[in-house]
Amino acid sequence: MKQKSRFSMGPAALVAAAFIGPGTVVTASLAGANFGYALLWALVFSVLATMILQEMAARLGVVTGKGLGENIRAAIAHPGLRWLVVSLIFAAVIIGNSVYQGGNISGARMGLADLLPIGGQWIPLILGVLAAIVLWQGSYKVIENVLIGLVLLMSLAFLATFILTEPNWGDLFSGLLVPSIPSGSLLMVVALIGTTVVPYNLFLHSSSCAQKWHSPEDLQQARQDIYVSIPLGGLISMAIVATAASAFFGQAINIESAADLGKAMTPLFGDGATLFMATGLFAAGLSSSLTAPLASAYALSGVLGYSNNLQDKKFRAIWLSILSVGVIIASSGLKPIEVILFAQVANGLLLPVMALFLVWVCNHRDLGEYRNSLRQNILGSIVCAVAIGLGGRSIAAGLGWL
Repeated sequence: MKQKSRFSMGPAALVAAAFIGPGTVVTASLAGANFGYALLWALVFSVLATMILQEMAARLGVVTGKGLGENIRAAIAHPGLRWLVVSLIFAAVIIGNSVYQGGNISGARMGLADLLPIGGQWIPLILGVLAAIVLWQGSYKVIENVLIGLVLLMSLAFLATFILTEPNWGDLFSGLLVPSIPSGSLLMVVALIGTTVVPYNLFLHSSSCAQKWHSPEDLQQARQDIYVSIPLGGLISMAIVATAASAFFGQAINIESAADLGKAMTPLFGDGATLFMATGLFAAGLSSSLTAPLASAYALSGVLGYSNNLQDKKFRAIWLSILSVGVIIASSGLKPIEVILFAQVANGLLLPVMALFLVWVCNHRDLGEYRNSLRQNILGSIVCAVAIGLGGRSIAAGLGWL
């Protein structure tokens, strides 16, 4: 009889570390400052949607022992169609995650600049080297432990900032439970959901689960991990929205970034608020700077038929390329907020495609009794429909059509 294992955070914590990146911090800050607590419900929805998709990704990895990329490649028999799909994923991951990586490093740079007296031009390179050192270890356990530590650091930093601002609990719970779309907030709703339901996390989670667990009997542990880690990530996002709402909603203060939020809080709540916000932003940027290249390597190694061994030369070449491009983008002189917003548009392109592929492979006969149930297909289809709508809105916004 299999002994019941004690719960511990695992691959889903990597997912939380990935979606609580600078894009989420910036978007959540702007949402709270501009619309108060009114849009918190969008984060509740996005957490539920993330849990639906990540459960499928985790189940796929645990049952098949392979990541989403490998399963997509194996499920497409026709060579021409396989080439088309591989090319699509290759282009989407390279473009999307390279831009994401630039936004991640730019966000961590904003946080670190407020913590240490370091020349701004050197910060992207320092962050890139830090991320490379962790990934080069070639140990899933090391990467998992570092990311869990960063998630806990983010939690402490952002929740401490939230407590310092003394939120209005009545308005907070109203925003959580009563959906509303104030005038001019539709694109912000799209952004809040789009920064939480992140496409490359599907590759990251399925491959991580395949490495950590090796039997369908482990599905319960994988699901427990999801039910704890993903809501924790959502709680961090909600704390950021509530912090900005309680501090700045209704006041004539121009907030353009999370760094601005921290600095503007100093006269009201003291240096502690700035320190906590900067620490959280740094942890968010560094954690996502690790997960974006790692997810890229899992995705491309899977669809191209390469080994997903963390010490494999091709695997390392992929994540090193994404990391290097991110450092170059973050050092290019572009405003961090512009890089982060462009990364959200890339997310809008990639998410619908990856969500549809995930639902499709989770219905493959090779999964047997672990294929999607009718309920899982209905929920997955709803999330895919929302993802398509988000993608259209994000692209339109990025092109200036909205």
